[in-house]
Amino acid sequence: MRLNRNALRLIRAARIAHLATADAAGRPYVVPICFVFDGKHFYSPIDEKPKQVAPQKLKRLKNIRENPTVSLVIDRYDEDWNKLAYLIVFGTARTLSSGTKHHNAVRRLRRKYPQYRLMAIDRLPIICIIVNRIRSWGRF
Repeated sequence: MRLNRNALRLIRAARIAHLATADAAGRPYVVPICFVFDGKHFYSPIDEKPKQVAPQKLKRLKNIRENPTVSLVIDRYDEDWNKLAYLIVFGTARTLSSGTKHHNAVRRLRRKYPQYRLMAIDRLPIICIIVNRIRSWGRF
């Protein structure tokens, strides 16, 4: 998978993306996420922002266990519609709880989002999205 310079710029500039998962019956669920990209995989933490359930019971993690096929939308909106752009990442997700990939994702996430420097994301699950393909549209 090769991304051009402009697509990479859009990924690096984006502060949020939207993660789409589906349960075993195919019912969709979309949630905004914070993320980083290492050139091969996208990573999103389960952080310490208030949640209504324990981390392992979150709908997105339950869906990934049941159906690891996911999509991730990264977009740029502007009132000047000549500047609109988006990427749709089609991939397979899994959850990391430890290891080198988890450690490196934590480091990248803390670099991108100062809020994570004070959170124990190193002790919480991280979603890893293995990219199968990317579709892009718009003016980069």
